[in-house]
Order: sequence, then C-alpha cells, then structure tokens
Amino acid sequence: MLVCAGLLLATAVLAVVSGRTPAATRLVYGACLIVTAGACAVALAALSGAAATPATTTLPMGLPWLGANFRVDPLAAFFLVVVNLGGAMASLYGLGYGRHETAPGRVLPFFPAFLAGMNLVVLADDAFAFLLSWEFMSLASWALVVAQHREQDNTRAGYVYLVMASFGTLALLLAFGVLAGPDGAFGFDAIRSAGHTPVNAALVLVLVLFGAGSKAGIVPLHVWLPLAHPAAPSHVSALMSGVMTKVAVYGVVRIVFDLLGEPSWWSSAVLLLLGGATAVLGILYALMERDIKRLLAYSTIENIGVIFVGLGLALAFQTNGMVAAAALALTASLLHVFNHSLFKSLLFFGAGAVLTATGERDMDRLGGLIHRMPVTAPLFLVGSAAISALPPLNGFVSEWLAFQAILQSPDLPQWGLKIMVPAVGGMLALSAALAAACFVKAYGITFLGRPRSAAAAEAREVDRCSLAAMATLAALCLLVGIFPGVAIDAIAPVTRDIVGSSVPAQSGIAWASIVPITESRSSYNGVLVFVFVAASMALAALLVHRFGSRAVRRAPAWDCGFPNASPLTQYSADSFAQPVRRVFGSEIFGVREQVDMPPPGDRRAARLTVVLHDHVWERIYLPLAGIVDVIAGRLNNFQFLTIRRYLSLVFLALVALLLVLAIWQ
Repeated sequence: MLVCAGLLLATAVLAVVSGRTPAATRLVYGACLIVTAGACAVALAALSGAAATPATTTLPMGLPWLGANFRVDPLAAFFLVVVNLGGAMASLYGLGYGRHETAPGRVLPFFPAFLAGMNLVVLADDAFAFLLSWEFMSLASWALVVAQHREQDNTRAGYVYLVMASFGTLALLLAFGVLAGPDGAFGFDAIRSAGHTPVNAALVLVLVLFGAGSKAGIVPLHVWLPLAHPAAPSHVSALMSGVMTKVAVYGVVRIVFDLLGEPSWWSSAVLLLLGGATAVLGILYALMERDIKRLLAYSTIENIGVIFVGLGLALAFQTNGMVAAAALALTASLLHVFNHSLFKSLLFFGAGAVLTATGERDMDRLGGLIHRMPVTAPLFLVGSAAISALPPLNGFVSEWLAFQAILQSPDLPQWGLKIMVPAVGGMLALSAALAAACFVKAYGITFLGRPRSAAAAEAREVDRCSLAAMATLAALCLLVGIFPGVAIDAIAPVTRDIVGSSVPAQSGIAWASIVPITESRSSYNGVLVFVFVAASMALAALLVHRFGSRAVRRAPAWDCGFPNASPLTQYSADSFAQPVRRVFGSEIFGVREQVDMPPPGDRRAARLTVVLHDHVWERIYLPLAGIVDVIAGRLNNFQFLTIRRYLSLVFLALVALLLVLAIWQ
C-alpha cells in the first residue's frame, strides 16, 4: 500500500512537470485510476484475508527515535477500500470532466497528492506520521478548493476551510500529546498498552471530536463543509464529501475504539447526542437549499450523523459487555460509511454533469433535464433513492441495521441510555423521512418539469467517461442493496478486531437473505424486494400502455386560464421546501417571510422575500471571529516596540515559564 501512495505522489510530481497540456489531464487521471484501482484490490484482499498479524512497515524518517510506522489491519484495510474505490471512480470521472476544467494546472498536481494523503492517514501507525499525513491531506484538499480562486465565494470557502482544518489538527495534536503521556510514547502500540485515566480519556474524546469531528462535519463544527465542498471541482467534491469525511470517521474510530482503551458509557451518550442532532440539522439545512451542490454537502452532514449514531450505539453496547449488539451497531455504522461513499459520489458526479451541461447550480434555473440528459437522469435517480434509504438499494440496508441495533437498547442497564437511545432513534427516523423529501425536491426540480432557463433547454448529455463512473457507482448501489450479506461478511473482520465479535455469517443464508440477530426478530431479503419492485413497475407500465393509451390525448397543460404559461409558474425549490420551512424554520433558522403585494391597479410584480439565519455561524463563529480580530489588532502593536521592551518581554516570558515548571514538578 505504501508503494501505491508513493506512485500517487510521483503522479503529482509528473503533473507539475507535464504542464497544462490536454495530454496531462489524460495522463494524470489515467495514472490515478490505475494506481487506486490496484490499491483497492490489494486492500480488499487484505480485508478478506484478515491475517492474524497485521502487516507493518517502518521507514527511516519521522521522529528520530521512532521512525515512520505504517500498518494494515482490518480497520485500515476497510477504509483503504473506501478511499481507493472512491479515488478510482473520481479518476475515471475526471478523464472526461477534466477536459472542461478552466484551470487544470491548479487541479492536476493536487488531485493525486490528495489521494496519497488520505491513504497515508489510514496507513499511519504512530502519532507523528498520522498528524503529518492528516495535515498533508488537508492542505492538498484546500488547494483544490481554491483552484478557482478568482471567484470570491471560493476564496472565502478556502479561508474558512483552512482555519477549521488548522484548528482540527491542533486539537488532534493535543489529543495525541495526552495519549502519549510524559514519556512521549507516540507509537500506536505503546499508546494501546498504556493506561489512561478517566480524566485523560474524557479530554482525549473531546479533543478528537473537535479535531476529527470538525473534518467529518458534525454539528456545530460543520460550517466549513457547505462552503468548501461545492467550491471544489465536482469530482473533488465527490472525494471530499464521499471519502475525506470517512477518513475523519476513521480517525475517530481508531482513537476512541482502538487507542483509548476501555470506553465509559457516558462517552457513548456524547456520540449519540451529537449524531442525532447532526442528522436532523444537516437534512433540514439541505431542504432549505437551492444550490444543488450545497444541498448535497448538507446531506453529507446528515449521513455523518447517522454514522456517529451507530458508533455511539457500539460504544454503549461494548461498555456493558453486549458484544453481539455492539458488533451489529458497528457493522451498521461501517456499512453506512461504505454506502455513503458510493451514493454521495454518484450524486456529486451527477451534479457535476448538470453543471457541465448547463453551467448552472441553482435548481430554480434548471428543470426538464430528463429529456436533455437521458442517461444522467436515471443514474441520479438511483443515487437519490439510495440516499433516501429506499429498498432495494444500499442506503436502506445500513439504516435498517442501525434501527435493528436501536431495538437492542432496552437491555442497556443505564437509564440515561435507555431514554436517550429511543429518542435518538426518533431523530434518525425523522432525518430519514426528511431526506426522502429533500431528494424528491432535488430530483424533481432539477430533472422534471419544463426548463426554467435557456441553459437547461439547450443542455446536452456529458461524455462517456463521466457516464461510466456514474453507471458503475449506480450498479454498486444496487448490488450492495440486493446482496448485502456479502458486504456484511466483509466487515466482520473489522468488528471482531475492535469489539471482539461480529454479526453472524450471512453468506450461507438461503435466497441471499440477511438475519443480523435471529430470524424470529428480523430478516431482510434484497432479492425478493428487487423482484417485487421490478415486477410491479413492469406490470404498471404494461397496464398503462395496454389499456390506458387509447384514452390518452395530447393537449396543452392546464394553465389556470392564462395562455402562454411561463415555466417560472412551476414549483420551485423554495416553494417545495415551504411547508418544512414553516414547521421548523422559525426556531431553527429564524426564518422571516416578507410579502410585497401591490394594491389593485399597481402593475408591480408581487414579491415574497425569505430570509434564513444560520444560528451556529452567527452566534458562535462570528463572535469568535470578532474576538480574534480584536486580539490580533492589539498584538499588532508588538511590532512597534523598542529593543528594550522586547528584551523585557523575553525576560518576563522566561520567568513565567520557570514558575510553571517549578509548580508542575
């Protein structure tokens, strides 16, 4: 795997040397496709083999007494599959999409570097290598976010992302400092063997949630995500949203489940509460959006919440010795990690295809694309159904497993968890329902109806490489949904390594059914559901065409008495979200609606103005930014001091440090 990371770094250097020629685009993305596909195959073999002794490698770099340590265990192998499968699909998509890139010289060198950084984070087996790879991944992705730096929104997105990434790295640095202790044992094996006091464990959990949680996009650390993900090129957006957030989840799992030692029940309550709030708020933000890429970015926040709910359940069950239930919850969480990487990449690719064909991201300027883009439209529909957790697609399976784990919560001894878990389950159910409504809106406004602009009316289908990438992901969404037992069995080595148990083997169950607990409690058969859905659709189409077509006549659409109706009279993205906005908007978004209705005789158009507020941004981050500005302004005066005052400051700082050292000892 290190060889693959090295080849990706070499490809980044090659991209700098080759310049901005059209051949450079094909060369870089082609090389990334080959390398990541090979790395995915190697990782899949390592996961299926599940060797008793993980493969380790030490390079003569990093800390002098430690070196740079890398290791492939089942957890790392699983996330390497996610990273490299997503990288391979993004590279295939980039072969076509990259030809439309206006600034390829700002994208090509950093794309393979970004892939290499994510691989190295997952492979790292000591704190120094992990943090160095983490920061390299963050800087490479930041460079891709600001590739279109002449657009003001992209520059702002890059600035916010860089600040949040630096803050997250600092939090992880402090977390590893606490884990390493006074002896500086930065190797993961040494951290595992060391004991950690409850106070240190609580501090590490908080720091990890700030560090890796901010990269994943948990509320309220999510503010950078809806800015940065849409600003990047679409195949990079797919990587950031579908893959990089999963690397952040890997960081949480690696530290909390592996390095921190025996968990406490209250730590599971923290993850459950954050996960439930993130799921609901993320999808509510998505419902309010008109920009299709921002909508997809916000929906990523919702799915990260689902993943964290699964992790919180796994911690709760593990703490109380319920290893079978812990394995089920962890399987649901990891399966959703994989599933989300598939359908979110597919949806961002679809959004990129729409952007390439129309130049528009505002859904209110789209519409009717099902006729102009007849291949992209059904593929985007598959992704929309998968993310809405509709059977027989993969999103349903992982969320169904999460609910099966929630149903095990009555056996928990802590009353706090007995109350909290069903409440979080209700939040999860609400987020799933809102997700379905959100993607009915996204697909309907974008692809159905009549074109709302000339750009939508003149759209053309995109290139074959882009379509091939989308078709591959759509096929995987369907296959994992129909045969989920294969994916569940592939995750079994990971859960055995982390919680000491796994979901019973599913491959031997008849008719490709899955029975995660016992057959008397629950079971699911994706094949039968698929056959039923396909047969129902075919029968309905046959009946309509056989018996209803003779009674059908073509006529102009009913226009409410107004001839030459404008496409603008159709439902818009804002009008679709209005019922949900009126239910949740005043409390969560501080929505204010202003209606300007001209009096009779006044020919001015009536106008509805809707103002939404992001309370997290306005009440947390803007005041913090103001405080930083004030402090920076005060500190700016230090550059105008005399030499005697500088020497006095140095003396006072030295005295303060000596006092701290004396008190510490």
